[in-house]
Amino acid sequence: MFAARSTDVAANRLAAAWCQAYTAADAKGRRAMLTMLAACEGAQQADGESATRLFRRFNNQPDGLRFLVGLRADMLRWRKQVSGLPALDKTLEGLLSAWFDVGLLELRRLTWDSPASLLEKLIVYEAVHEIQSWDDLKRRVAEDRRCYAYFHPQMPDIPLIFVEVAFAAQMADNVQALLDARQPAQNLDKARWAIFYSISNTQPGLRGISFGNFLLKRVIDALLEDLPKLKSFATLSPIPGFNDWLGKLDADAVEAIVRDKTRERSRQRVPDGARWVARLTRAGAGAGTETLRRAGQKLAAHYLQTIKNGQPVDPVARFHLGNGARIERLNWGADRSAKGLAQSAALMVNYLYELDALDDNLTRLGEGKPAVSRAIARMS
Repeated sequence: MFAARSTDVAANRLAAAWCQAYTAADAKGRRAMLTMLAACEGAQQADGESATRLFRRFNNQPDGLRFLVGLRADMLRWRKQVSGLPALDKTLEGLLSAWFDVGLLELRRLTWDSPASLLEKLIVYEAVHEIQSWDDLKRRVAEDRRCYAYFHPQMPDIPLIFVEVAFAAQMADNVQALLDARQPAQNLDKARWAIFYSISNTQPGLRGISFGNFLLKRVIDALLEDLPKLKSFATLSPIPGFNDWLGKLDADAVEAIVRDKTRERSRQRVPDGARWVARLTRAGAGAGTETLRRAGQKLAAHYLQTIKNGQPVDPVARFHLGNGARIERLNWGADRSAKGLAQSAALMVNYLYELDALDDNLTRLGEGKPAVSRAIARMS
């Protein structure tokens, strides 16, 4: 399978049998097969082409691309436990990046009239705000909402990534209100803001293969064509790594962030990050004092601008800032679901997409200085 030409009939039959055996195997069997695959690749001549030939052979099988996406998901799962697997994964990631080039993908709007089998996948794959019921789903794809997804022609029944959009007269600050099925339908003639409130990648095997930025830009173009009165585009986004990051800070690190820089260091003992997480989570579930709210937003603003290895440490910030957005506003008590409290003490953030500023914002990010609004800058 590694060495034969692409037209070798015996090798292609062997590849088909391997794919069928892998698909039928349990987790233990699949890991054993990947271990052997990595060992065989390591024994090939170091020409850099043997693994490429292998994956192209797999791709030529019926439904081969779908198989390779699942295969890479398993590779990512076991890459740290199986010797030689990272090299195979790197090769496959490069091939999938080409095979899932945005120019090959189709952007579709999903509505309540879309096939039920497709709508079911939205329920399964929704990764940001769980879809509670069919009525909940019906609200998210209603006439006064939009849901767009990317599809590959060889996987036409699977949305690779999808974005849910709501409309408002101003920038949204509370996801509970956006998701409330009891809210009346919006008059789209009066809508001036498009709010991206949920973006979900559906395929773990495509991790690291970026087409999300193209999705949003194409969605904005589609929205402007459909609703030309729209003026502004923003997200209402979670901050998934905030509590975990804050919980690891010691008291001195927390005080350095939250204290007023015009005042001397407090002589009182300041709680460490773990205690701050508990305090902010309790307050996030209620109103919280103004002092506590300011401190929580200051900590979140610092976290969102924290850079490691040239990238924002928060995964959602990495996505949106990497697409040219700027950090616009922090919202207290914006997601009081169990998930929202657990990951960010109910704090959420708006990322603003100004079409004429995207390239400049990307340049700033490359210099290690994420673009932020004046309000966020004052917290820093």
